[in-house]
Amino acid sequence: MDRRTFLAAAAAAGGSFVLGADPKERVKIVSCLPRTGTAKRSTDGIANAIKMAIADFEKVLPFEVAYLDRDDATAASGAWDPDTEKEIAQEAVADKDVMALIGPYNSGAARVSSPILNRAGLVQVTPSASMPGLTKKTPSADPDEPEKYRPGKKITFCRVCPHDGSQGPLSADFAAEELKIKTVFVIDDKELYGLGVATLFKKRCEELKIKVLAHESITAIQRDFKALMMKIKDAGPDLVYFGGTTQSNGPALAKALHAEKVNCPFMVPDGCYEQAFIEVVGADTLDAMKCFVTIGGIDPARLKGAGADFVKRYKEKYKNDPEAFAVYGYEAAVVVLEALRAVGKKDREAVRKAVVETKDFAKGLLGKWSFDADGDTTLQPLTIATIEKGKFRAVKVMGTK
Repeated sequence: MDRRTFLAAAAAAGGSFVLGADPKERVKIVSCLPRTGTAKRSTDGIANAIKMAIADFEKVLPFEVAYLDRDDATAASGAWDPDTEKEIAQEAVADKDVMALIGPYNSGAARVSSPILNRAGLVQVTPSASMPGLTKKTPSADPDEPEKYRPGKKITFCRVCPHDGSQGPLSADFAAEELKIKTVFVIDDKELYGLGVATLFKKRCEELKIKVLAHESITAIQRDFKALMMKIKDAGPDLVYFGGTTQSNGPALAKALHAEKVNCPFMVPDGCYEQAFIEVVGADTLDAMKCFVTIGGIDPARLKGAGADFVKRYKEKYKNDPEAFAVYGYEAAVVVLEALRAVGKKDREAVRKAVVETKDFAKGLLGKWSFDADGDTTLQPLTIATIEKGKFRAVKVMGTK
């Protein structure tokens, strides 16, 4: 509504107004996350954190910000769906009030949405999609990555979370330095994220002279792990590593290893760093196992300053602890909101440019960081946690200077 129309409408309605004071123009931020299925508790945290960030910025923005919390999962699968992901991205592009998209949660989903958003010049900031090939050329990426995600020849995909180029190798470093392993049995879920992080973990193990006894794959719909358990027991590894998620059978593997009395430690990446993983496996089972879970980033319990204050405010508001990716949901939102504040006008290209040129950013929860030339954060830490009495307990943070 322009100023003249607003004044006329207010007068016709008998309302009062202050001459010289314009109503705030409306902009929209869309999030694209699996809000159905076992990831819901984790994405609840991200969505809640986005709302908190918008409330924190409300008084300094020249806009009214509407937040659209979109679900890219289906009830049938309980996981993200390619057609739904595509539809959300296309709708965001078509709505000229949308200035940014936060998400997606999954790397595979990012492969679907990022080219659509890139072609339109609409910036997206993910709190969790960590596959390196989305932003960089890596040995494990397809030859046409990341160029195929950038048909518009600009950077529109950014992430505030570390990528798996850090998580996989640092996990192997921890296994070698802290667990003193000499042999490992590697499993992946055949999916983009899981296969990617498992491959990077395996490569680093080989560099460290850790013997990789086998590298096997499972699927998200697999139910029988008896043959795989026999292979693992026969191999006798010092560690079993799984590249995958809660949704792609991480809990089922943990339960099978426990049931078959495979007594070596079990390590999983941040696709399992969510309360749903604990709930599906069972706290008692996990207490009986040596289970290590990594996350590319800092566990909320290890945050200080503004991060610790956010955790306190979140617990007061929502009556539970924020899951790990809630912090990154807040950080993603604050980067977008600060760009909106700095630009001061409804201009997608200006907002995109302000986001991707973020340097020495210290207005969020994580300390000072920048986006590099590929849209990746310069902060690349890894937290390693154990699970005790139904809770994650961070035991070490790696990759910090």
